Amino acid sequence: MADSTVVPAAIIHRDPQFKYSFPATEHIYNSIESSDPLYPLHRQTARVLIVIGPSTLRSQHLDQYPSVELVVGTSAGVDHIDLAECRRRNIRVTSAGSAFSEDGADYAIGLLMDVLRRLTAADRFVRAGFWPIKGVYPLGNKLGGKRVGIVGLGNIGTLVAKRLEPFGCTIAYNSRNKKPQVPYAFYPTVLDLAANSDSLIVCCALSDKTRHIINRDVLTTLGKKGVIVNIGRGALVDEKELVKFLVEGELGGAGLDVFENEPGVPKELFTLDNVVLSPHRAILTPEAFANVREVVIGNITAFFLNKSLLSEINLCD
Repeated sequence: MADSTVVPAAIIHRDPQFKYSFPATEHIYNSIESSDPLYPLHRQTARVLIVIGPSTLRSQHLDQYPSVELVVGTSAGVDHIDLAECRRRNIRVTSAGSAFSEDGADYAIGLLMDVLRRLTAADRFVRAGFWPIKGVYPLGNKLGGKRVGIVGLGNIGTLVAKRLEPFGCTIAYNSRNKKPQVPYAFYPTVLDLAANSDSLIVCCALSDKTRHIINRDVLTTLGKKGVIVNIGRGALVDEKELVKFLVEGELGGAGLDVFENEPGVPKELFTLDNVVLSPHRAILTPEAFANVREVVIGNITAFFLNKSLLSEINLCD
């Protein structure tokens, strides 16, 4: 191992449930876990803090790292990090950038296709032995030609749109700002987007402004044949309202990778064949983790060389 007095230390911050390792590049930095005998020393002096996954980082945690100047996120979202407190302490923050974007976009399309064509429901039908007993399985709906609204046209949302183009879908979006470089229709509110969509794919960041951005009014506007896909954060959708709409048949279906109280999932959804459930795995592949490692290394290298960070969060936004 490289001499930790020569190679800078980066403290690993993780919630107990996030046990996966994050390998260091020892010629660039030494990763220091809380179990390391040198942790008490480096906790006081380390300038870099690596946050594993969506581990919570609040003011009381930052108090433990008085010398930190850079918080390096390893997830696409940063709602688990107290950005206001980081801004107050003049701590810079990075995310995983676009490292997860392609896999997240693939998964979103997969969920939408699954809900429309009833793939996993058909799989259960066959496995349960119902085919020879009940005969013909109910038809699903095609994806081609559908009007698909994207809530959040960032890295993932843009790739979702590109993947929908070959299906001949009419694509529209809602985002904080209109993006003049894209050919898709922009709607200033999610309610307007829902009124002009057959399905909504939710992939925006979670913030105070976007919490429950998919609410009762949006679900009502989307209608009985409408489909919701959520690969962002659970709290982007008013889950109680969503469950009610699905149970009462007021919404066509849903593909959900995220939930408001993970790992808790509303039990009412378990028996609904028009709902596809996934345990928050949309963006996670071995290839994505390799991408994240490169982004983390790039950000830390740039920080110590006093260069521009690769995926810095604008804390004044």
